[in-house]
Amino acid sequence: MHISAGFDSGNIDVLKADSSDDIQLAIKKDHQSDFYQWFHFRVHGERDQQYVMKITNASGSAYASKGWEGYQAVASYDRQNWFRVPTDYDGTNLTITHVQEEPVCYYAYFAPYSWERHQDLIAGSQQSLDCTPVHLGETLDGRELTMLVAGDEATAKRKIWVIARQHPGETMAEWFMEGFIGRLLDDEDGVARSLLSENVFYLVPNMNPDGSVRGHLRTNAVGVNLNREWQEPSMEKSPEVYLVRQMMEQKGLDLCLDIHGDEGLPYNFLAGSEGTPSFDDNIQAQQDKFKEALLAVTPEFQTQYGYDISAPGQANMTVCTNWIADRFGTLAYTLEMPFKDNADLPDPDYGWSPARAMQLGEDVLTAVWRHLK
Repeated sequence: MHISAGFDSGNIDVLKADSSDDIQLAIKKDHQSDFYQWFHFRVHGERDQQYVMKITNASGSAYASKGWEGYQAVASYDRQNWFRVPTDYDGTNLTITHVQEEPVCYYAYFAPYSWERHQDLIAGSQQSLDCTPVHLGETLDGRELTMLVAGDEATAKRKIWVIARQHPGETMAEWFMEGFIGRLLDDEDGVARSLLSENVFYLVPNMNPDGSVRGHLRTNAVGVNLNREWQEPSMEKSPEVYLVRQMMEQKGLDLCLDIHGDEGLPYNFLAGSEGTPSFDDNIQAQQDKFKEALLAVTPEFQTQYGYDISAPGQANMTVCTNWIADRFGTLAYTLEMPFKDNADLPDPDYGWSPARAMQLGEDVLTAVWRHLK
């Protein structure tokens, strides 16, 4: 038996692996940070053997009680199809129990979205005449930060931004982007054609390439939480936010969606900009209109569960959605998806999955179209 994590987004420490029924593991912290919860590792064992894997530091993770409650890990034999496996949290250990049908199996916190797949997404998108990749700059580890521009900047009435994966472990965000971008660039899709005839889209599918490859949950290469950098980003600590914010200032912005995943809540929901200094009845009306549009196009979305709304003037202005809404005086939303499952439409085999995240991305495009009508 051999357990490893020496690959793109891999994360695990092996404490003990002498017996298949008592494997002891620990998740590594994000570099220069105390955040941890993302894991991704490979077990090379025997066919039809049961493996009992205990993550012994689960109780100290970033979102321990709410994050592990009702959670089931994902596994894959081919790294394409990720299914849920029995997982239990006892307040100390997160125990994954699985009979491997094949000798090699991968386990992860959620289905990974690899750096290679990201590059394929960028390269494939430029095959559309409506889309141009733009190099924004480099991350601290020297990876490229890429924005896609879809539509005609010269004639566009509105400038729509969609960014994702500020928190690298929230891989469902980039699966969402793959679905959103794929539909937007489908020249036979009426909704996409209508939107691109009047609007330009600025799309950043992965805001945090370094954290993604390093196997981080929440931070970049130097342990910085990008979604707390929007007020005063810097090239030294948060070049990803600095470069995107600079481009927003240059291009302008009329609507922004920031795509995330939530560890605790088993629902899809939106978080708005209530509590910002400039929040008013107009922004409230825009938020309500977008919510109604999304409710109308997919049963995967709901409004009953979500984050507590900030009191007037009490919003955290370092957060992307709050800073953008206040700076540009327009609609900005954080869209959250579950790591677990959508409790309103549960799927015991797959839970919330890449396929469902991609479909939600496609559906949100319809919501954007309805909102702008």
